[in-house]
Amino acid sequence: MREQIEAEARAAHESVAALHDEGVTSALRIAASRIDDRLLAVNAEDVAAAAGLDEGALDRLTLDEARVAALAEQLRELAELPPLERAEDSWTLENGARVEVRRIPVGAVGANFEARPNVAVDVAGQLLKSLNAAVLRTGGAAIRTVTHLVDEVLRPALAEAGLPPDAVGLVRTPDREGARILVSLPEVLPLVILRGSGETTAALAREAAQHGVRTLAHAEGGGVLYVHSAADPAKVQELVRASLDRLGVCNRLNLLLCDDVSQAPAELLEKLGMTVRDELREWANVPEMVAPVTVRAVSGVDEAVRVANEETSGLAATICTEDAAAAQRFLDGYRGTAAYWNATTRLTDGYKLTGAPETGINVDRVPGPRGPVTYRDLYLRQYRVVG
Repeated sequence: MREQIEAEARAAHESVAALHDEGVTSALRIAASRIDDRLLAVNAEDVAAAAGLDEGALDRLTLDEARVAALAEQLRELAELPPLERAEDSWTLENGARVEVRRIPVGAVGANFEARPNVAVDVAGQLLKSLNAAVLRTGGAAIRTVTHLVDEVLRPALAEAGLPPDAVGLVRTPDREGARILVSLPEVLPLVILRGSGETTAALAREAAQHGVRTLAHAEGGGVLYVHSAADPAKVQELVRASLDRLGVCNRLNLLLCDDVSQAPAELLEKLGMTVRDELREWANVPEMVAPVTVRAVSGVDEAVRVANEETSGLAATICTEDAAAAQRFLDGYRGTAAYWNATTRLTDGYKLTGAPETGINVDRVPGPRGPVTYRDLYLRQYRVVG
């Protein structure tokens, strides 16, 4: 297993020098044209074999005609987005030397993600668009679907565009040891994108750190909705409904804060199949409970901000209010990756916010890419000086 993963990673690493914007654009267009109904049949095998998955995980795994069409459309749209601008800034020093700040590729980047086929295309597409190579590793439940996407869609598209097909590699085993190997190859995979449930992803991040591998981790999530005393009840209803259109996603409504718990739309929550809980957890990652919402009373804006900052992952929070001053206090005080006023946290998505699919949502509290990470973030900064 280790030999196979090392070989895929080394081949991806060696392919980076051959990638260029024109070729990648062509490859993404070709890949979009190769996504067809064959993918549905392969995915059906994964779904049939996926015993024991909860409702949310099964929803993430399953493809239908609309989702397959969306995969192809996202690749087409990604192909037409402008390439990453390589020159970031420039100036001349007093001694006459010319300084230019350049954005250069990271190299080969690993990605470990949940059993969610669209993520394979999102991540590989974003990495290629930024002229990086990819080595993918998915949950065992999606291994057939993701293998098809790599071997029958992405690699042939790269070859037809005149680029090395090895620029997209794959961990070809569902064994979890594959993920640990993926984060232990700093010479060829200096960066690994991690997505999935909290503790599993956190453990992989710790393993990566021991090997000197950097990570972009998307381990936890959950959206916060704060219903202020000056909220419009109709808007509260709309925000709750819009925030719970899907259960197994990180940006759905997880924590509902209210100045007055009587403001909580209990009938609507019940109609949407939600159960109200007192404890606070990221419900999208609790297999046995995929449809709860935590409801809590707060004493006002300051406490709502404190709870959102200190007791959640910091993914996204929104305030529902007609009081502009209260909204501004909430937006200024919240330190998470996305802050909203009278808008749903479901918008915390690379495609919806930036027009580019994301590799994940980074909630780290350190400098670097934060929030939805797209191809525009996947680079290293280099200073070039000409004397």
